[in-house]
Amino acid sequence: MKEIEIVSKAKIYGYEELSENDRELVEQAKKATQSSYAPYSNFHVGAAARLADGTIVTGSNQENSAFPSGTCAERTALFYANARYPEQCVKELAVAAFNKGKFTAVPTPPCGACRQVILGVEERYGRPVRILLYGEDGTYVMDSVKALLPLQFSGENMNG
Repeated sequence: MKEIEIVSKAKIYGYEELSENDRELVEQAKKATQSSYAPYSNFHVGAAARLADGTIVTGSNQENSAFPSGTCAERTALFYANARYPEQCVKELAVAAFNKGKFTAVPTPPCGACRQVILGVEERYGRPVRILLYGEDGTYVMDSVKALLPLQFSGENMNG
């Protein structure tokens, strides 16, 4: 038997410690929670993606009574970015969640499906997507989705 150790690292910043660019992206993600449609969970998530040219696109979760038919904020933002600006890689993605009248204290990480989609974006453009997960008590910052998905399924798995 062999054993491997899988370690993920994130930096945790207070809001004021974030750079001006990071605060701008987080604020766009927070604002995107306002366009969320979450009548079932009342859990409003917003995402903001900064593209290589500086353009910021946003998305929010959209629920449906047929639960698998909804979509998450991260996928909404990324799919829009890839469809509208296919020549621009996504450099950064910020996520914020609003629940019970306030933003969550602890950052809300992307679900497994969203992590896989972010990995697909990294593979598509051949570069990592920096992730910022906002919470009132601190913002987690990771240099790549691989910190959230250490054993990822990628195109390499199918080729070899």
